[in-house]
Amino acid sequence: MTHSDRLLYAYNHYRQYHRFSRCNSPRPAEQCIVQQIERMNTPGVKVNMVSFVVPAWNEELVLGPTLDSLHAAARAVGVDYEIVVADDASDDRTAEIARARGARVETNLRRQIAGTRNAGARAAQGDLLIFVDADTQVSAALVRATVDAVRSGAVGGGCAVEFDRVPRYARWSVPAFSLLYRKAGLAAGCYLYCTREAFEKVGGFDERFFAGEECALSAKLRWHGRFVVLPETVLTSGRKLRTYSLREYVMLFFNISVRGLPFKRENRGMEFWYGARRPDPSP
Repeated sequence: MTHSDRLLYAYNHYRQYHRFSRCNSPRPAEQCIVQQIERMNTPGVKVNMVSFVVPAWNEELVLGPTLDSLHAAARAVGVDYEIVVADDASDDRTAEIARARGARVETNLRRQIAGTRNAGARAAQGDLLIFVDADTQVSAALVRATVDAVRSGAVGGGCAVEFDRVPRYARWSVPAFSLLYRKAGLAAGCYLYCTREAFEKVGGFDERFFAGEECALSAKLRWHGRFVVLPETVLTSGRKLRTYSLREYVMLFFNISVRGLPFKRENRGMEFWYGARRPDPSP
């Protein structure tokens, strides 16, 4: 049963439950279900150009292979495309490497990931936006599946994620966390796609958030239309898993659980995302 079928079933069940009501006008709950069914049946869009938006801060060591994989995947699929690297105040060779590999560079000085992603989206020209982290490599199969999903009516989505190398403690936690993300219908930040129309209608990434902005956008896109998390995978770096200890991860998630949204709406205590990058013990 598809998501649209489940919503239709819920609507019919709701109508039957209230069949003895004297009120014949649609109730708020009915209107909500009807509107969601209409969103799920949104027709597909023509993809004229794909814009890969790559946010980057001091990524000279990993950006090159990511851009190479984007070029190779897009050419194999045969779509018109562009690559926009949103440089978030880097002080290394990130911008130089991006330009040398055929990407346009959009400079952003905010040091805030949601704002950097939005800056890249504003500079992009495509009608399909694919946000890819600077340490993430994509395949032609994934790009093809993404384009097909949008042409079939999806307004956005994500994909499955694999890490290159992870420490022992993460070998069970990462698959569990990935499954939780997938079951919740959320796109991982390393690969999130959406139509430009949907992106603009929901207001893009919420710049009040210093972390978790991909979850907020996923939720808004799911309400706007059909959100598809693809089974195809990206390969992303496990460097943060290698450079932070299990204890530090436990404390991070404890802070998020206790402080909730206020924790993600300020950069205090956000060294995991905004602190100086630690040397990778296994580059």
